[in-house]
Amino acid sequence: MATSGTPETASRLRSGPPYKRSSDPATAIKMADNARMNFAFAQRRLMIPTLFLLGALSTLASPASAQAPRPARPAPARAPAPAKDPFFTSTVPVDQLRNKQAVLETSQGTIVLDLLADAAPNHVAHFIMRAREGAYDGTTFHRVIPMGIVQGGDPLSKDPAQAARYGTGGLGTLRFEANQEKHTRGAVSAVLVPGQKDSAGNQFFICVTDQPALDGQYTVFARVADGILVAQKISAVASNGGIPGERIDIRKVTIRDKPADAPEPYSTETAEELGRHHAVIETSLGPIELEFLPDRAPNHVRQFLRLAALGVYDGTTFHRVVPGFVVQGGYMPTRSEPLNERQERAVRSLQPEFSDTPHDRGIVSMARVSGEPASATTSFFIVLARAERLDGQYSVFGRVVSGMDVVQKMEAAPVNGETPVAPVTVTRVMVK
Repeated sequence: MATSGTPETASRLRSGPPYKRSSDPATAIKMADNARMNFAFAQRRLMIPTLFLLGALSTLASPASAQAPRPARPAPARAPAPAKDPFFTSTVPVDQLRNKQAVLETSQGTIVLDLLADAAPNHVAHFIMRAREGAYDGTTFHRVIPMGIVQGGDPLSKDPAQAARYGTGGLGTLRFEANQEKHTRGAVSAVLVPGQKDSAGNQFFICVTDQPALDGQYTVFARVADGILVAQKISAVASNGGIPGERIDIRKVTIRDKPADAPEPYSTETAEELGRHHAVIETSLGPIELEFLPDRAPNHVRQFLRLAALGVYDGTTFHRVVPGFVVQGGYMPTRSEPLNERQERAVRSLQPEFSDTPHDRGIVSMARVSGEPASATTSFFIVLARAERLDGQYSVFGRVVSGMDVVQKMEAAPVNGETPVAPVTVTRVMVK
């Protein structure tokens, strides 16, 4: 908090030398009379230069008048110093705050944040300043909500002896900065004192899952670029009332320039080059090998290869089996672990690439939402028998060249409706 100096009291006086008076008033009067007589006599009798007389008069001046001090005056009161603004305001141009990342090295792994200078310049500048001062080094994530949020950055948490006060320190230095950023998975926001919007400071929290109820209530100033699974693991630590049962250290926070994005896999290959690749889907029932048809659907082939290379399909299941029709897999809600940031960025909707290729047995085509041709993302299906009704409605991008016996096992497996009773798991998809 700011402090101000005490202004000088207006009533304080500056004192001068003591005022001296003649001890014999009569002597002073007599000296003055003699001076007047001498002056008159000189005017009548002598031709003395005027300058000499003036000099003589000056030497005959009263001692009291010569030594009289200036009257003492009170010292002018100083204006009180303006109260210092208790809130941090950045003086760093926004251009110098852009394209910065914060690297949080924790006892559970590394989390990398993209700092959002345009959305919250004061919060970003404050975070960078405090990180460079070492304010976060040695602090902890002192509060966790499983699959919700993790909270840290309190300077008091450097001291285990202050555990009872964790969550109360380092606040009250930042005004709220409204922006359009949402509290989606990976959002990083400033902690507030309850009921006080202008009370942010060192403390922050990371959203492990979407938290739409927080939108507009807290300032989002960063997003997790890498390490959301680390934050998720921190959120799952055993806790009691939100207090972790073990100390989760933030060992060091460093600021760096954001590195250039690495090119996505299979982003530059020609259609001919894409066609040289095969993919092997390794399942709990055995491997299935695919070849690709980039001359029919180049973007769908590129997408499947990209997702496979990034491990997006690993841990998914073949979740739908319709005997005599299709088996379907690649549906993200069946994945055993959430996607990391790079995997999430690779998942995108595809424009349709319909062709005249018939949906015969062994054809691989991309699934989509019924009635929405541009809604295909990750899910695909393998045709079990000729399906004319799918022709021209779904994008064919490959075919099974080995492993139809594995597909037949899936078709024969017991189902509950269209869901296999025993999950058929994809352990990985290997590109060769």
